[in-house]
Amino acid sequence: MSTNIPDKENIRIATVDIGGTCIKSGLWEDGTVKDIREQDTEAHRGGAHVMEKVLKILDGYHNFQAIGISSAGQVDTEKGMILYANENIPGYTGTRIREMIENKFHVPAAVLNDVNSAALGEARYGAGKGHDNFLCLTYGTGVGGAIVMGGQVYVGSGYSAGEFGGIVTHPEDRNPALDMFSGCYERYASTTALVQRVRSRFPELNNGREIFARLGDSGVRELITEWIAEIVCGLISLTHIFNPSLIILGGGVMEQEYVIGEVRRMLQTQLIPSFLNVEILPAALGNVAGMLGAAEAALKEYEKRKEQSKS
Repeated sequence: MSTNIPDKENIRIATVDIGGTCIKSGLWEDGTVKDIREQDTEAHRGGAHVMEKVLKILDGYHNFQAIGISSAGQVDTEKGMILYANENIPGYTGTRIREMIENKFHVPAAVLNDVNSAALGEARYGAGKGHDNFLCLTYGTGVGGAIVMGGQVYVGSGYSAGEFGGIVTHPEDRNPALDMFSGCYERYASTTALVQRVRSRFPELNNGREIFARLGDSGVRELITEWIAEIVCGLISLTHIFNPSLIILGGGVMEQEYVIGEVRRMLQTQLIPSFLNVEILPAALGNVAGMLGAAEAALKEYEKRKEQSKS
């Protein structure tokens, strides 16, 4: 590993966000991600192919002193490897991302789970700025979660804390032998669950954008309200367990003011009075949150290596 590490104020960090659908990348400098690029993940071609794309993407950036990676899947942040990834990216489990990147580029690298990266980004630059302790949830294909304590993401004993999508909210539907997430929060509160719910009555509506365009339709609004109640069901438990001052809700669907407003209204009627101080905010950084959070983690890794190089 090179010990020729420049001063912090001159550092540039290449940052990549690996998602199941697309890979976003950019160059972090002075708290801003520039030169943002995006391309298809082609996840169906497997983890090895995805990493080939990531290395090629990084080859397209120059004069960086560290690399931050945000990735789908459960991540061992110490080793910088994928502990577990589902079949959305076949063969991705066990991928040693940090080792591959540092061997090629010879700069410090940090690898984080995508939701944890987004939470770090929100903590430093977005809705969580000024808050040392908060929860962050994202609603999309599933439900992801992160726990920020003392300004740091709490990862748990196996680097997998914050799996809020696995909260059992419908025990009557639980059948783990068939589906480990049966009866769990993400089966009812994700954007996927909303689309499935609405399509059962309105088959012409295929995604969140089309659904909310029909918010004025009383039948569609009724189904959206039922789905929001599922979101609130999980937030009631999380609020009573963690007693957070702030919960940040992310995912494209949370850009809908109606959703955030209804979540706030419903939640306030179902909490023990001493928990009513919790604030609900939409994520502020959109699709750059993961890249910003990964850059923050890479910056810390860079500073640690810099100190080690002096000793």
